Amino acid sequence: MEKILVVEDEAKIRKIIRSYLNEYYEIFEADNGEEALKIFKNNYFDLIILDLMLPEISGERVCQKIRQVSEIPIIMLTAKSSQENKIEGFNYGADDYLTKPFSPRELLVRTRAILRRSSNQEKAGIIILNDGEFKIYSEEMIVKKDNDDCQLTNTEFKILMVLINNAGQVLSREQLADRVMGLEFSGFDRTIDAHIKNIRKKMELEKDQYIVTVYGAGYKFIGDI
Repeated sequence: MEKILVVEDEAKIRKIIRSYLNEYYEIFEADNGEEALKIFKNNYFDLIILDLMLPEISGERVCQKIRQVSEIPIIMLTAKSSQENKIEGFNYGADDYLTKPFSPRELLVRTRAILRRSSNQEKAGIIILNDGEFKIYSEEMIVKKDNDDCQLTNTEFKILMVLINNAGQVLSREQLADRVMGLEFSGFDRTIDAHIKNIRKKMELEKDQYIVTVYGAGYKFIGDI
C-alpha cells in the first residue's frame, strides 16, 4: 500500500482527509512542520499533502527542505487562492495546489493522478550516470557499465532505483526492505547489506561512489544524474 504523509495543523481537516484516503493508502499525520520533517526523515513516502499555514515551520519552508533531498510528489493545501500564490507554491516545488475549502473527492482524484504519473515516470526512461559510464534502463530493469550488462537481480535493481529516486536522502535498512520487499519481510539488516555489497561489486563501484554508507543510519545515493 502506498504511503502518504498528511501535514495539517487542523485536526478536523486531517480527519476528513484520512477518511477519504485511508481505504486506498497508508496515512501518516503531522500537525506542524518540525514534526513533519522528522517523520519524513525516518520513513519512506510516495506523496505528501502539505498545508502551507503551519506553526513553527511554514509549509513553504518544509517544502524547500524536502526538495533539497527528494523529488517526492507534493500537493499543497492553502487558503491563499490568488494566481500569484499558486505560482509561488509551484516555485517552492509543489506538484499540485488545492485551495481551501476543497472537495475531499477532488483531493482523492488528484492524489491518484499524481501517484499514477509518478509511477509511470519511475518506470520509463534512461538514467545516465557519470557522463554515460552507467546507463540505467528503468523499464527493462537493466544496468550497463560502458555498454556491458552489470547483471543485477530484480531485488538489487529495485534497491538501486529506490536510492536513486531519493538521491541525497539517507534511507535506513528498514525503509529499503519495506519499499522493496514489503512489510512482512524480516532479517533486513544483513540481507540489505548483502544486496548493497553485490550492487557495488557488479557495478564495479569504488568506495562511497554513488552509494554511500551512513554508519548507524543506512545508505544514500550521491552523484550527478
